[in-house]
Amino acid sequence: MTQLVQFELLGDGVGIITLMRPEAANAMSVQLLTDLGDMLDQVNKNPAVRVVLLTGAGEKAFCAGADLKERQGMSDRQVKQIVQLIGGTVAKVEALAQPVIAVLNGVAFGGGLELALACDLRIAASHVKVGLTETSLGIIPGAGGTQRLPRLIGIGKAKELIYTARRLNAVEAKSYGIVEYVYEGHELQEKAQQLALEIAKNAPLSLVQAKIAINQGVEVDLATGLKIESLAYSALIPTEDRLEGLLAFQEKRTPQYSGQ
Repeated sequence: MTQLVQFELLGDGVGIITLMRPEAANAMSVQLLTDLGDMLDQVNKNPAVRVVLLTGAGEKAFCAGADLKERQGMSDRQVKQIVQLIGGTVAKVEALAQPVIAVLNGVAFGGGLELALACDLRIAASHVKVGLTETSLGIIPGAGGTQRLPRLIGIGKAKELIYTARRLNAVEAKSYGIVEYVYEGHELQEKAQQLALEIAKNAPLSLVQAKIAINQGVEVDLATGLKIESLAYSALIPTEDRLEGLLAFQEKRTPQYSGQ
């Protein structure tokens, strides 16, 4: 059986995960979700990967969301199971130890946008369109969209987009705060790698703890968040990389971090 998700280590700590169903707009079939979950488990344990790019094959679609053709004929119970599988896989992206950049090479609708929202950062090609379109299909976002979008752009804007099922172009998505950068299609991969390298040059354990502190802290009150930050900081004090960072600063050279 052909793998529907591929991984490539680009070097300098940057790895790229690619959804490989361009003929089906990289829609989330059961096999694609299973392959993606397995790949995330492997990447999560790989110390050579400091930053992850997540993209889709082709230029038309990052991910068009759930595979609605596959869903035809499913029982209510089966539909519920597949929705849970999508939600669990998207949550696994968010829980990945390394920073993840969604590289939106094409449309990201429904579950496709929910997948991107679970990433740490999002950059898009100028021709991209995105949207949580579920209410136009008689459902609602079921893989975290009703929770992650308000946290990212604010509750009023999120309600507007979810209630209207509106599709945004890349520039509109940037103005809403859904994506950080918009580039021409031919620039997208190069710009994504540049951003990833800018992150990957820093101490990998620091990236892990910073992600933990931000993701957990945003869910709680400030006092609790500050305690979370303190614990994340404390985890770095005994590391070799912290000492290397100090020494490199004193010696006015670029630090060589080992992830230890």
